[in-house]
Amino acid sequence: MPASVEELVDLLDLEVIEDNLYRGRQPDTSLQRVFGGQVLAQSLVAAVRTVPDGFACHSLHSYFLRPGDTQVPIIYDVEEIRDGRSFCTRRVAARQHGRPIFFLTANFQIPEQGLEHQDPMPKVPAPEDCVTDSGWSSRRNDDWLREWAALEVRPVPRESPEGSHHPAQSRWWIRASATLPDDELTQLAAFTYASDMTLLTTTMLPHGRTFESEGMQVASLDHSIWFHRPFRADEWWLYDQVSPSASGGRGLALARVFSRDGQLVATVAQEGLIRSHSGF
Repeated sequence: MPASVEELVDLLDLEVIEDNLYRGRQPDTSLQRVFGGQVLAQSLVAAVRTVPDGFACHSLHSYFLRPGDTQVPIIYDVEEIRDGRSFCTRRVAARQHGRPIFFLTANFQIPEQGLEHQDPMPKVPAPEDCVTDSGWSSRRNDDWLREWAALEVRPVPRESPEGSHHPAQSRWWIRASATLPDDELTQLAAFTYASDMTLLTTTMLPHGRTFESEGMQVASLDHSIWFHRPFRADEWWLYDQVSPSASGGRGLALARVFSRDGQLVATVAQEGLIRSHSGF
């Protein structure tokens, strides 16, 4: 995985093969399969590259079909579904070894003024008052931390004042670990990359399970993001996550994303495989 913000930016810079066809490089990683946030972010970059100037992504919806091979590049094939005056739509197929591993549909809109409301931001400790990586993973060792050095992650204590007592809720302060380029695409793609990190962990909280628990098979199945307001991925954002349901070997997580000044900037949803081979 990217060992720095510079490597993350390079990872998001796709090679143009021909019109609407791109190649995504692979980072140096010890992971056995491609991180879902990587294929999400690279697919979004491929889609944006084909959209006329003036349009901004307002939503994306995706499905993970097969595990990605970390040893070969990923090919991104973009289909121009619709070009309208206010909205346009792109569909991206990510392929390896001649087979699709991932599909994404992204919708874009010319920014405009309209009715405004939002949920209030929950009252939580500031990121400076939360301990970096505390309780994040039992794999907290130098090799694992290098995989995620491009991101800074600080869990909000569950016992914080006015915190929810929902058994499947977790809150995290997240940002890129250094300043990113100012362009909107890099900021959006970096957030999309990070958005896949912690959601399935939340779905396992009521059951005392983690990615490392014996007999657990865990993988992202789908991922959706709605972008509400502009924000920067290299400034602290609060990932307010809750899992309303787990059943049939699958867990659903929903998340609100708040900028530090209290704006609701995005909403995320993900369902994942949380199959237990060692009983319930």
